[in-house]
Amino acid sequence: MKAWICVPLMALALAGCAGKTAYRDTCGSQLDAAWHELDLAKAEGFAGTVSYSKALSLLTAAKTQQQFEGFEGCSNKAEKARFYIRESRAGR
Repeated sequence: MKAWICVPLMALALAGCAGKTAYRDTCGSQLDAAWHELDLAKAEGFAGTVSYSKALSLLTAAKTQQQFEGFEGCSNKAEKARFYIRESRAGR
């Protein structure tokens, strides 16, 4: 293969990798914070609320997306879960 063809292909491949991992750190930090907040809500006795259940479902889905490198979806779900955890702790 000619060198002038390889260079653009390599650049395209590297750009694809960078785009795939753009949310990796956000996903991890959002998940860590959300699991910690969920534990606090459980300790405070809010584990039976609907909001708590929604948060737990979202965190489970976010973790699955993280494992399959769906970092943007993971980050979004973890952020939504944190909203429901706050709602749970507020008694809603």
